[in-house]
Amino acid sequence: MAEISQSYYASLERTIIASIIFDPSGFDDILDQLQPKDFSYPSHRNIFEVCMQLHQQDNPLDEEFIKNKMDKKIVSEEEFLFILGTNPIANIEAYIKELKNASLKRELHHLANMMREQSLSSEYSSSDILEVVEKKIYEISTESVQSEFRHAKDIVYSTIERMRELKELGNQEITGITTGFDELNRVTTGFNKGDLIIIGARPGMGKTTLALNIVQHILNHNKGVAFFSLEMPAEQLMLRMLSAITSIPLSDLKIGKLDDEQWSELSRSTNFMMEKDFYVDDGSSLNIAQLRSKLRKLKSRNPNIEIAVVDYLQLMRGGSKERHIEVGEISRGLKILARELQIPIVALSQLNRGVEGRDDKRPLLSDLRESGSIEQDADIILFVYREDVYKEREQKQKIAKLENDGKKDEARNLKKAMADEFMKNNGVYPVEIIVAKNRNGETKDVNIQFNKRYTRFENKASARQTEVVYTPTRDNDLENVSMPGIIQ
Repeated sequence: MAEISQSYYASLERTIIASIIFDPSGFDDILDQLQPKDFSYPSHRNIFEVCMQLHQQDNPLDEEFIKNKMDKKIVSEEEFLFILGTNPIANIEAYIKELKNASLKRELHHLANMMREQSLSSEYSSSDILEVVEKKIYEISTESVQSEFRHAKDIVYSTIERMRELKELGNQEITGITTGFDELNRVTTGFNKGDLIIIGARPGMGKTTLALNIVQHILNHNKGVAFFSLEMPAEQLMLRMLSAITSIPLSDLKIGKLDDEQWSELSRSTNFMMEKDFYVDDGSSLNIAQLRSKLRKLKSRNPNIEIAVVDYLQLMRGGSKERHIEVGEISRGLKILARELQIPIVALSQLNRGVEGRDDKRPLLSDLRESGSIEQDADIILFVYREDVYKEREQKQKIAKLENDGKKDEARNLKKAMADEFMKNNGVYPVEIIVAKNRNGETKDVNIQFNKRYTRFENKASARQTEVVYTPTRDNDLENVSMPGIIQ
């Protein structure tokens, strides 16, 4: 394999610098593409840095100014004269591209050497090395992507083309992927390509379940989904989905307590799921570089992947010791990745404990844990609020206190009241989805409902649909009332 000589790169760098000094008018374009570290020779790097400083100070990039500013210990007068004597070129783009390519290859070469040294050392584990390498590869590949201005004519063409596509679809309310919830679709127009969507909630509100219900609706439309589960094993996710699909209580599925009809329904549902493009990565340790690498690879192998879900954002690792900076890197990385792959990415997020201390426990944007960057990067922020969760917790605390105080009859009466309410509601409770941020639309509260029996969120039914006839629970029936507990 032929190697390019160092003299070739030296000549390349000299030509670029000579061209800058000869015609500084194009220096802004060059700064968009090159950095000082792209120059391999210290003298050339120093002159480029001086040119940057002079340009920022609105000083001319001429021989005298550069000569006075450059570091004489790095750049000799003879070397500077040699650069000035180099023939400049009018079309410098090809030279810049070649230099940038050489710079990236040099970084990869340094990375390979570092990998070799660390892999031979007993100080580093394989996971340590992989983490550093993945992060560095992510930085290098991100740097290699150049963004440029687009003329209004091109933007108008692509905008009109998108409008024509939507007209042909004949659906004016949903421009993105359906969430499965009618009112939420109307407010958000669905989850659109390149969007970062945050679903935030306190523990127990059901943010994972909501994400899985949305995934189920997407799979029903034969679109592929990638799900990164950092908290829950893939098998537990599948049980929740199967409970929602089959209307078999999750508690029964967990212990296999099914009759023949339920087994048949479960068989049909598992066959349905096996035919869908649903991929789960349930590794408990993941950084943005690893996620990006895995998702890009999956998307290239399966173009039908049209959305990704991350459960949840705060469990991901970053490269900073300061958590708010780390979370900022992660949220920004997810937004960049969504735009790069042209798919929506849904990231679940925990909320601060401060919510619990307020009388009104409906979440606010300021409740997002390490919220600044998340709020800035997200296109849509949804909060899940369920009054029944707080009421149930309060009642359970009262029951525990009554039992500790020896007031067993009062505790039993409260349990009976809870069971009666559950039966009266048929296990269905109101839910508010608070659209706290919507970059391209309105912010408002969306009303849906949660079915505790089958662990699923549903479109809000009419009063007639939810009406049930029930018989108040007798004391000796309390043990037979199935009341699912608070979920994640």
